[in-house]
Amino acid sequence: MFQTIAVIGAGTMGNGIAHVFAQFGYKVNLIDLNNEQLDKALQTISRNLERQVSKGLLSEEDRSAAYERISTFNAIEEGVKDVQLVVEAASESINIKLEVFKALDKHAPQEAILATNTSSISITRIAAVTNRPGKVIGMHFMNPVPVMKLVEIINGYATESEVTESITTLSKSIQKIPCVVNDYPGFIANRILMPMINEAIYSLYEGVAGVNEIDTVMKLGMAHPMGPLQLADFIGLDVCHSILQVLHEGFGNPKYAPCPLLTNMVTARKLGVKTGEGFYTYASGSKELQVSNRFSRQ
Repeated sequence: MFQTIAVIGAGTMGNGIAHVFAQFGYKVNLIDLNNEQLDKALQTISRNLERQVSKGLLSEEDRSAAYERISTFNAIEEGVKDVQLVVEAASESINIKLEVFKALDKHAPQEAILATNTSSISITRIAAVTNRPGKVIGMHFMNPVPVMKLVEIINGYATESEVTESITTLSKSIQKIPCVVNDYPGFIANRILMPMINEAIYSLYEGVAGVNEIDTVMKLGMAHPMGPLQLADFIGLDVCHSILQVLHEGFGNPKYAPCPLLTNMVTARKLGVKTGEGFYTYASGSKELQVSNRFSRQ
C-alpha cells in the first residue's frame, strides 16, 4: 500500500523517522522550511547509517540504497503531492500542528493517511481541522527512532479501523512493535512517564534527595536504563513541561501540574542536552555526566 512516505520536520524525530522508512525500502520525502535543517538532517542520517554498517547491522550496499531513497523538499505542496502517507514530526505545538494539518489536507492526495508523531496532543483535535478525520492517526515513535522498537499508535475519535490496521502493518514492516491506544491526554507512554519525571523533580525541589541519588535509586532499584532526571534532560525540559501542561489541562487534575522548579528551568532556558545544561551539564565531546552546579551545591 505504501510506496512513498512524506515526513514533515527534519529535526531529531523527523530525521530518525525518515531514516527508518528509507532503511526498510520506502521512498521518503523529507520536508522542512529550513534548508539548513534539511542539510543537517541528511548529515545525521548518513552518520547513523554508517554507524549501523560499522556495527554489522547494515551492508554498505543497503546503506547507500537507503540514503538514495530520501529526497528533500522545503514546501509541503511539492513534497506530499504523490504520497500515500504523511508523518508529521514538527514542533510539539498545537498551533503549529493544526496549521500543518490544514495544509496537508489541502495538498496531499485524498486517499493519503495523515499521521502525527505527537507525544501528547489530541489526535481528535488535529483531525477536526481536516476533511478526512477518519484518515488521521497518531504514530508516536520513540527517540532515538532507529534504535527504539516501540511505535505508539493512537486512534482518534473518528479514525477508521482500516487505517489503524494499515499503520500497524507498516510499523511491523520496519521492525517496530506497535501498541494501539486511544486518544486521551498523554496517551499511555507520557501519561505514565511524565508524572514519574515530575515527581522526581518535586523530590529534588523539596530537598528529599540530590540529582545523583534520585537517578541512582531508579536505575539500580527499578532497573531503568537511565534515571528520570537524566531522561528529562534527554527528552528536553521544555517538552516535558509542555506535555505536563497538556495532561493538566486535559484532566483538570492538579497532580499533573508541572513542578515549579521545572517551570523555572524552562523559563531560564536550561532545557537539558540541547542547551548544554539541565539537571546535568553536557560538555561537547564528554561522555561523563556532571550534575549541574545549580544542584551540586544543594
